[in-house]
Amino acid sequence: MLEKADRSNYLFDNKSLLVLVVPLIIEQLLNVSVGIVDSVMVSRVGEAAVSGVSLVDNIMILLINAFAALATGGAVVAGQYLGQKRYNEGCKASTQLVWFITILALGITLLVYLGHHFILHNVFGKIDADVMGHAKTYLLIVTASIPFMALYNGGAAISRTMGNSSLPMLISFIMVIINTVGDAVGVFVLRMGVAGVAIPTLVARIAAAVLVIIPLCSEKKILHFKKSWRYRPDKSMIKKILSIGVPNGMENSMFQLGKIIVLSLVATFGTYAIAANAVSTAVAMFQILPGLAISLAVTPVIARCVGVGDYEQVIYYTKKMNLITYAGLIIINSIIFLLIPVIMKIYNLSAQTAQVTQSIIIFHGIACIIIWPIAFILPGTFRAAGDAKICMIISIISMWVFRIGFSYLLGGYFGLGVFGVWIGMVIDWVVRAVCFIIRYISGKWKKEAIV
Repeated sequence: MLEKADRSNYLFDNKSLLVLVVPLIIEQLLNVSVGIVDSVMVSRVGEAAVSGVSLVDNIMILLINAFAALATGGAVVAGQYLGQKRYNEGCKASTQLVWFITILALGITLLVYLGHHFILHNVFGKIDADVMGHAKTYLLIVTASIPFMALYNGGAAISRTMGNSSLPMLISFIMVIINTVGDAVGVFVLRMGVAGVAIPTLVARIAAAVLVIIPLCSEKKILHFKKSWRYRPDKSMIKKILSIGVPNGMENSMFQLGKIIVLSLVATFGTYAIAANAVSTAVAMFQILPGLAISLAVTPVIARCVGVGDYEQVIYYTKKMNLITYAGLIIINSIIFLLIPVIMKIYNLSAQTAQVTQSIIIFHGIACIIIWPIAFILPGTFRAAGDAKICMIISIISMWVFRIGFSYLLGGYFGLGVFGVWIGMVIDWVVRAVCFIIRYISGKWKKEAIV
């Protein structure tokens, strides 16, 4: 009979993992919900407003992903120091992250304001005058929120690194309240149009930044920001943060660009395909929701284990987080499969659109359960271990060659339409999964620790 391994000295017991993961799941649910509320509120202003806001949101999502990537870099560095009990260095990493990301965001904000005419007339291309007007209003207001987006991402990442995911969850809840109430007042009471949606977004992001930063200024926190109004850049520390943040940011940016290219292909299949893809995408966010939450939890857990230098714990928690993800995806997708008739009724789709949408939701759900954890949780281990470049290389090559390539091949050439695009996406997942498994088995990622 095999002896049960003694894990009493491991960094995270089941309770601490639960405390970390559950708030993250709720936070992701709130984030998805606020997006749905915003889209519903904007739709009351008119189709031109929806189009204008969605164009600007593409830029904002790109920036959010970039800041989240940089924040992940800071969280990995701080987490590895935390694992080594080098708390002072961890605080330095946290402070450098917040200063660097804020200064970068202020620079981007200035560039967007100076170049807003170029963005509206060149990046967005030829759009109707009313769409242009709504886009300009929304852009000029929400651009002011860019530094606060950056601050929130940095603060939330450091908070999670300490195992405190409850704070970002509570802040997300407050943001939902501000957005929902603010949108309702701005659109229905004050009748401010797009500005009535943009201003609550700005206020919510300011509130989020303030609420996440203030607690982290307390020296009682293991990781806290060193109080100073003068920035003293630490080139060595910034280089460590960027070694994770830049590859992760490139990966996220290329992913967004790939989505835009695929969307342009979907548009050629007709109105039914655009509608089916839009509804399927909305449902897909719920289908992977537990996985998105756990992918955020992987960084602090694995980074601290790497900091300790205990790769037995790294392997143990990698397997455990994957198993939790599988369980979460099975549960959520089983519920969604049962709710498909209700979902079709809510969206009031035509017979053709409903049939295609239902097929996509079922196909995507099954693929999530089988493939998604290996394709997206496993690379989280590599990033937390300092092996971010390989994740970027595999993800970018796989997306451009397999996701986009097979989308055009199956969707366009073989006539499978929008369903072929979703098959192409899953083929991309399979290729990533195979590459990441090979990398994991090789053990080369164990030699990439940053600190």
